[in-house]
Amino acid sequence: MTQSEFRYAHHPNDAKNYTTEDLRREFLINDLFLENQIKLVYTMYDRLIVGGIMPTDKALTLETIDELKAPYFLERREIGIINVGGKGKVTVDGTVYELNNKEALYIGKGNKEVTFEAVNGEQPFFYINSAPAHHAFPTKKITKAEAEIVELGDAKYANRRTINKLIVNSVLETCQLQMGMTELHEGSVWNTMPSHTHTRRMEAYFYFDLEEGQTVSHFMGQPTETRHIFLKNRDAVISPEWSIHSGVGTANYTFIWGMAGENMDYGDMDAVKTDELK
Repeated sequence: MTQSEFRYAHHPNDAKNYTTEDLRREFLINDLFLENQIKLVYTMYDRLIVGGIMPTDKALTLETIDELKAPYFLERREIGIINVGGKGKVTVDGTVYELNNKEALYIGKGNKEVTFEAVNGEQPFFYINSAPAHHAFPTKKITKAEAEIVELGDAKYANRRTINKLIVNSVLETCQLQMGMTELHEGSVWNTMPSHTHTRRMEAYFYFDLEEGQTVSHFMGQPTETRHIFLKNRDAVISPEWSIHSGVGTANYTFIWGMAGENMDYGDMDAVKTDELK
């Protein structure tokens, strides 16, 4: 079973007037993982699709949705998948890829049948991002050992973190989609700090590995007009190209970042000094 939602893009001047309820309705994505279901959110920000897939006792097939006006999901799209649960498998036009926890799979444009299954009674949680694609690149599995690893931050500022670049152009070719996973070290709670924006691409964040009963406050908005949204474990949030995307938790956590847009340069960002945020 597949359920899908549609989200419009927003002018930053409009977002300044949003209530907490408005912000959560427009940018927060919760309840991503539903038993034996595929949940997809299609956003007009670079037409990124954010989704969660939770197969339990049967295989789930990635089906097209009305917004695509396409005979199959990947006719004009690419997709990145990161498993944040137990072992699972993804079958792409007959080829099987087993994904352990925190392993990724990139699937290029033109693949017609994609199915998701649990393995040996384990419970996988497949988090996905999908973007429009103009060229067919090969399907590829990426483990953490194959990722480009970057260590950033400082325990002094509570932002020591390990960045795992999984689906980026330094690891494999894609059209525009980029995905990676940032793991905060114990005792560190701040991510993406100092903050930045990048008008060349939008972004989506997915927070997980958060201890039960804890929360993450995700900061968004223009650097001098910020807002916040409180998130729970396995919540996602849409970040417009005009918005910062930083967060702080009441405990350490992991998050997946996914980007789509016209620029593939990971370092292309407009930095904002921490003491200039408002």
